[in-house]
Amino acid sequence: MDRGVIILEATIAQAADGWRVDRALADAVPTLSRERLKVLINAGQVSQGDTAMRDPSRKARGGERFAVAVPAPTPAHNEAQDIPLVVAFEDEHLIVIDKPAGLVVHPAAGNLDGTLVNALLHHCHGSLSGIGGVARPGIVHRIDKDTSGLMVAAKTDRTHEGLAKQFAAHSIDRRYRAIVGGRPMPAAGSVDAPLARSPNNRKKVAIVQGGKRAVTHYRTLELLRDATLVECRLETGRTHQVRVHMASIGHALLGDPVYGRTKHAHKQVLDTLNFRRQALHAAHLGFVHPITGETLGFDSAMPPDMQELFSQLIV
Repeated sequence: MDRGVIILEATIAQAADGWRVDRALADAVPTLSRERLKVLINAGQVSQGDTAMRDPSRKARGGERFAVAVPAPTPAHNEAQDIPLVVAFEDEHLIVIDKPAGLVVHPAAGNLDGTLVNALLHHCHGSLSGIGGVARPGIVHRIDKDTSGLMVAAKTDRTHEGLAKQFAAHSIDRRYRAIVGGRPMPAAGSVDAPLARSPNNRKKVAIVQGGKRAVTHYRTLELLRDATLVECRLETGRTHQVRVHMASIGHALLGDPVYGRTKHAHKQVLDTLNFRRQALHAAHLGFVHPITGETLGFDSAMPPDMQELFSQLIV
């Protein structure tokens, strides 16, 4: 047997009788997504006895048995690095991380290593079954480098697909804590404004007619000294969404170097604390586990730097 191939035995459930065979196999093999199985079927990697099956649309029969030949995942292009992680939850399917401010999520120009992906490749070594055939964590959402808090990553192809569907359906419960300038009026409300790259500065995001729909629901948690601690619940998850939306209603995040205009009094506090980031923390993450169906919810307290800023601004 080819050591680079893993053979999975799969039996079609009686309840899946009459389904497309790619769908029925996805039900029988919890680590592989339907799209991945479709690719394997078309490549002749799914067989009954000595006969390869190459039609993912043919009807399955309950009780049928298949052998699925899955090539061992190829190594990820990025380097695994031993970077400490705070793990809020982990099983064989996914991992929830409490990301510190300052950690980039994904390697890119200017940040080719030292990222969350590098850290996950090390932490999850041996438990990544492959996303699209590559042994890598499935990143389905991101948090800005200088934003702290909770995010989830998939270990398997099936989990990645299931999480991606929930994000696309806007069913993920994401709530941020932010310290903003001034006092929003009304104390709770929504910002429904489309976002896209700014036509004047490609490094910034702006409210642009024709951009992607973006909705943020905010509510006041505590009044501070010419500032407010707010909760922002994301209906959508666009790049810089909370930062742009809150700035658009005149309440930019304290410390935001891109979208904020810091008042003198706040600047003194920020300088004293050496607070050099937007005051934004992903405090709650909730979703349905794509494999077990369990509803999961996680909470993260504000990190020490943001807690200290909050304390300095208490009225």
